Amino acid sequence: MIMRIFQVLVREGKEEEFAKFFYDTAIPLMKGTDGIVQVLPGAPRADSPREFSFVMIWKDLASLKAFVGDDYQSPHIDPAEAELVESRTIKHYDLVN
Repeated sequence: MIMRIFQVLVREGKEEEFAKFFYDTAIPLMKGTDGIVQVLPGAPRADSPREFSFVMIWKDLASLKAFVGDDYQSPHIDPAEAELVESRTIKHYDLVN
């Protein structure tokens, strides 16, 4: 299994707008995606008010690539969030049981 960690830094002043997208669109989308075993969404804390994240556990690399394409190491974003996001990072790990 593959652990995919996606982190977003939201543009200053766009936190509320991104939060709506995160809760209403991104979380339901990821939870309903074929090949995902588990989704752990992370919302901002007081010490990081502009940071959101997802930890996703994917069944295998083929499932991940079926969702994002062969360029799975680039952080893909929904067009609705593009203007709200200052930066994003993506990391992949083999899940250890």
